[in-house]
Formats: sequence, C-alpha cells, structure tokens
Amino acid sequence: MYRQASIEKKETKKRKRREAGMLSEVYPGVSNITIQMKYVHKAAVPIIMDRTVNVFPTSYAYFHMECLVKGCEKGGYDLTPVIKKMLKKGSKADSGAMKCRGKNGSSPADHAEISYEINVKYKRKSASKKKK
Repeated sequence: MYRQASIEKKETKKRKRREAGMLSEVYPGVSNITIQMKYVHKAAVPIIMDRTVNVFPTSYAYFHMECLVKGCEKGGYDLTPVIKKMLKKGSKADSGAMKCRGKNGSSPADHAEISYEINVKYKRKSASKKKK
C-alpha cells in the first residue's frame, strides 16, 4: 500500500511539472533562475542543509520545493507566487523565508522552514532591426 501511494505521489508530481510548462515557453524572456535555499528541520538536533536549484529554459517552470521531512504530507514550499511577482516586475533578485505547513504525524506544524534567495537572469533584448 505504501509503495502504491509513493508511485501515485511521483506521478502527480510529474503531471504537475508537465502542466507548468517549460520555462522557455512560459517565460520566454528569462534565461536562468537560480534558487538558493537554506533548509532547517526543527528537531532536538536541527538539520541544516543548503540547496541550489538552477532553472534553465529547458527546465519546467515548476517552483514547488518539497519538504524534506520524511512523511510530511501536503507540505513544502511554493515559490511560484514569489517568482511570478518578480518576473512581472522585472526584478532580478528577491529573498525571504517560508515555513512548511504540511502535516507529519507527531511533528509540529512548523517542523521545517527555508530561507531563500532567488536570482533571475533575463535574456538580452535584441537590437531593433535597422530600417532600409
């Protein structure tokens, strides 16, 4: 039963990634997005991990980072609203923090959090064609 649930979860994630579309299609003016995260798992002995995710034009425009606490259900960190806002404004950098709101049996609701820094590189605008 656990194996089937795991397979279904992976298939759902794959479907959501495909539905998000490719970065080059959804945001054609973007050449690269770098997401740097410091992950903190709150426990008796806190676990701290640095993670960098590079999103290229050939990557999916899917910005939901999963919670790394084993057994966390419906948790994670959805950076989509942050990134959409940045791209709408033409921002090159933003930072902030998020708490996981997922449930994990006996773990508290705020069992993990991330601090993030997002950097966007835009494609250069091509020079307008010369008129003859």
